[in-house]
Amino acid sequence: MLDQIKASAGIAIRLFAAAFMGLALIAATPAPLAAQESIRIKLATLAPRGTSPHKILEAMGQKWQTTSNGRVVLTIYPDGVMGGEAETVRRMRMGQLQAAMLTVNGLAEIDPSVKALQNMPFVFRSLDEVAEVRQELRVDIEKRFLDKGFVVLFWGDAGWVRWFSRRPVVHPDDLKKMKIFTLAGDPQQVDLMKGLGLQPVPLPADAILMGLQTGMIDAVPLPPFYARAGQISGPAPYMLELNYAPMVGGVVITKKAWDAIPPEFHPALLEAVRTTEEQMTGHNRAESDESVEAMKKRGLKIQPALPGLEAEWRQFAEPAFPTLRGTLVPADTFDQVQTILRDYRAKGGRGQ
Repeated sequence: MLDQIKASAGIAIRLFAAAFMGLALIAATPAPLAAQESIRIKLATLAPRGTSPHKILEAMGQKWQTTSNGRVVLTIYPDGVMGGEAETVRRMRMGQLQAAMLTVNGLAEIDPSVKALQNMPFVFRSLDEVAEVRQELRVDIEKRFLDKGFVVLFWGDAGWVRWFSRRPVVHPDDLKKMKIFTLAGDPQQVDLMKGLGLQPVPLPADAILMGLQTGMIDAVPLPPFYARAGQISGPAPYMLELNYAPMVGGVVITKKAWDAIPPEFHPALLEAVRTTEEQMTGHNRAESDESVEAMKKRGLKIQPALPGLEAEWRQFAEPAFPTLRGTLVPADTFDQVQTILRDYRAKGGRGQ
């Protein structure tokens, strides 16, 4: 009897051991279905649905899905449905979004060094200079973003920001008589404008049209593409054709989301990104010119940059540079921009 009990116990132990080993093997073996689950990337943008930027992002998403054999799925939320740019960055930090196409205002929520690419009025003389500075600062700025948990996929610009106004603006004194739109939540920009003798009125971006219609504001700096999309030329039918500042932006993805994509897919995804970067800037610049022509047909009146006018505006803006340096633009990147432009112009770069 004792021998039978021992034999039964031995069999039970062996069966338990076998079962345990089986469970261990199952746990150690990746589940085939789980390995093939899609990696979903949610990308938010203020770009209106159906516009060139939106369509180009959609094309990039299709390339990502194709080259990853369906593993990487990019879902785009246009029209600012995820909130303003500060809210979009907050959602990325919380994991509700994984990526975004942002202007400098939104990108600065991640790191202020990016302001050197845009928030320097009348510093850049051509889009070639804008591209040169962006290329020279790219490595440094992208490292700063990476240190804060974000991967910069690509940069781009939408041409020049222009002044749109309810009454003609030709000289700086004309602008001083007007109430100027300033993005709400940016007290440094308000202080800078006041220092130049201007009358800033802080408002959210979605209140620009109403502000112009009601007379709450008289003038707003915008790229023509956004002015056309927002029907700004109705209440503000005058545009000063002067290179105030470039409109720069970029697409970022959280490092956590990028690292979750299998490394073997990264080269193909980045190749699609490079193509998208070229297309985005080219289309944006062309669409800016097309937008001006379209608004002219609806009554937009253009004030051309007459000889000497740019120098007059540059002289008006230069006293603000000491305030600009270290407040709106970090001092080190401000100095880098000045050095890059000085060297570029000395070598005969376009924009002199």
